[in-house]
Amino acid sequence: MPPSPTVRPTASSPVTDVSAETGRLHIPIALRWGDLDAFNHVNNAAMLKLLEEARVRAFWRPAAGETAPPTAILDSGIHSGVLTLVARQEIEYTAPVPYQRHPLDIQMWFGSLGGSSIEVCYEVCSPREIAGDQTVYARATTIVVKADAASGRPLKLSEHERATWEPFVGPPIVYARRR
Repeated sequence: MPPSPTVRPTASSPVTDVSAETGRLHIPIALRWGDLDAFNHVNNAAMLKLLEEARVRAFWRPAAGETAPPTAILDSGIHSGVLTLVARQEIEYTAPVPYQRHPLDIQMWFGSLGGSSIEVCYEVCSPREIAGDQTVYARATTIVVKADAASGRPLKLSEHERATWEPFVGPPIVYARRR
C-alpha cells in the first residue's frame, strides 16, 4: 500500500505536515478546557493523552476516506492481530501550557528504531499560527513495542515500517534535569 498523503484541513486537525528540513512530523492537537488543572495550565495526565492522540494520528493507518501523514502505516488492535504497547514514557516540562484556541504543534520523530520497538520523540510547541518564535512547552519520549495480539510476544518491525520511518530518525531527546 502506498504511503498516505499529508493530512489536509479538517475540523479536528487543521494541518499536519512533514518538515523535510528537520525530519519531523508536525501534528496539530487542540486543547480542551478540561485539559487544564487548578493552576490554569495543562495537567500532567492530560499531557500524556495529548501525546497519545498525536501518536495515533502519526502512526496508525487512517480509516477509509481519512488522510494521514506518510508515517501512518500501522494496523493496530485486536482485530489486526497486532498491538502497540507503551513500554515507557518520560516527559520534561519546560514551560506551563496555557489554554489557547489554536492547536498545539506537536513535533515528532524517532530517536531510534529497534528490533520490535520504536522510540518516539516529541516536542510540544506553541501553535504555528501565532507569529514569532515557538515556545517549547515539553519534551517527551515514548517507547512503543509492537506485539502479537494473541500471544503478547514482541513482533519485529517490518522492512516496510523501517523504510517508511527511517527518514524521520533523528537524535533522541537528551533530558536536562537528570540527576
